Amino acid sequence: MPSETQLSQVISQSAAPAFLLGALGAFIAILISRLNRIVDRTVVLNGIADDDMVRCRLKADLPRLKQRAAMMNRAIFWAVIASISVTLLVIVAFVTALLQIQHERGVAIFFMISLGAFTVSLVDFAREVRIALSEYDHCG
Repeated sequence: MPSETQLSQVISQSAAPAFLLGALGAFIAILISRLNRIVDRTVVLNGIADDDMVRCRLKADLPRLKQRAAMMNRAIFWAVIASISVTLLVIVAFVTALLQIQHERGVAIFFMISLGAFTVSLVDFAREVRIALSEYDHCG
C-alpha cells in the first residue's frame, strides 16, 4: 500500500494533466460548434433550388464547405485522442502508485501522445480557419 506522501505526490502531478483535460474539453466544444456552423451552412446551400439563378451561384461554396467539415472532423478526432491519452495518463499514474511501480516512463509516453495528438488537432483547426477566412475573398 502506498504511503500518503506517495499518493499526495501523484495527486499533485495529476493537476497539470487535469487542466490540460479541461482545456481539451473546451477546445472540442469550439471545434464542434464550428462543425455545426459548417453543416448548417451546407444545409442552407443545398436547399437552394437549381432554378434560382440569383442564389444558385452560392452553391459553388459546397466543395470548400466539405473540405472544411473534413478538417473539423479530423481536428475533433485528434482532440478526442489527446483527451483519452490524458485520461489514461492519470489512470496510469494512480494505478502504478497503488501498485508501487515506477510510473514516470508510462506517464511521459501518454503525455507525449496527448501533446502530439493535440498538435495535429491544432494544425487541422488552423488550416480550417485559413480556408474559412479565404471564403471572404470569394463572396465580395
